Amino acid sequence: MSIHTRGPRPAPDTTTNPDVIELVDISRRFGDVQALDGISLTVAKGEVLGIIGRSGAGKSTLIRCLNGLERPDRGSIRIEGTDIAALSEADLQPLRRRIGMIFQHFNLLSAKTVEENVALPLKIAGVSRVERLARARELLDLVGLTDKARAYPASLSGGQKQRVGIARALAAKPALLLSDEATSALDPETTRSILALLRDINRKLGLTIVLITHEMDVVREVADRVAVIEDGRIVEEDAVWRVFSNPRAEITQSLLQGSRPQLPQFIAEQLEPVQAGSDAILSLDVAGTAVEPTLSAIASLAADGVRVVHGGIDHIQSNPVARYFLAVPAQAGLVSRVTTTLTAQGARLEGLGHVTNPV
Repeated sequence: MSIHTRGPRPAPDTTTNPDVIELVDISRRFGDVQALDGISLTVAKGEVLGIIGRSGAGKSTLIRCLNGLERPDRGSIRIEGTDIAALSEADLQPLRRRIGMIFQHFNLLSAKTVEENVALPLKIAGVSRVERLARARELLDLVGLTDKARAYPASLSGGQKQRVGIARALAAKPALLLSDEATSALDPETTRSILALLRDINRKLGLTIVLITHEMDVVREVADRVAVIEDGRIVEEDAVWRVFSNPRAEITQSLLQGSRPQLPQFIAEQLEPVQAGSDAILSLDVAGTAVEPTLSAIASLAADGVRVVHGGIDHIQSNPVARYFLAVPAQAGLVSRVTTTLTAQGARLEGLGHVTNPV
């Protein structure tokens, strides 16, 4: 497994910063479909929250509730302390200017130049032409598109269009930025550049960001915390590195399959119940300060024939996150001793079965 690193980013101070978002028991039904079912969440000022789930899990309904396009059947949605679920459409308009939105398919106006697209929210808000164009140029510099101010969207690449979309979302100096699958239409290299831009914006502006996505790699690259949604409910929520190191919900484990080492197929196909003379295959997960002593303990067990057959170390939010698969000779009491030794260091182990020839 490759090692991913990125520089440390100070975590938002959730003890002193006010919550920009507070959801309490949000539910929304469409006919027989319960799209949201009792969701409660808070997002602190300056925090990046990733909300991940499969298609139909309720992500899009949740983000539409956050920007006031959907009204919940039950519960409260507070944005900067104001319950938007209780506001009239007229009263919602000023608050919506505090919420920027990035879309999957950019939603740029083809007949307007790049700077006109960026300035459009300010034009709607009645800001003078001089002020709004000055703000547009400032934002185009921020997203690296100063030279494209007079260009039209048709001449831009997908990544450039999304940068324009991000600049437009920032035009009114929002307190909250919502991203709805903003990178799912982009190639991997462009996705990385857009996520790097969002991280940079979060650092420079202290902007609160909520990312809706179905890709765990997006969450890993940019989010402080992740909430996993399934069937309209939050089934898991924690710091990103903790979720990657110890996914508890079945849906989370499934979503992480492409982002964590998996037992090689040729070994998985050999797995059987206990067999004499075989090797037990154990999965091992460990993170944070427990990684180094665990690796040392594994090295000490090599004298007993314990071997690493697959795995590696990742770095998420500057925390080491390791997953390994061990082959342990089926000697009397050895599996139990290995489990006890490594568990004592803070690792989590699971027996997967036995194989005759794992390597």
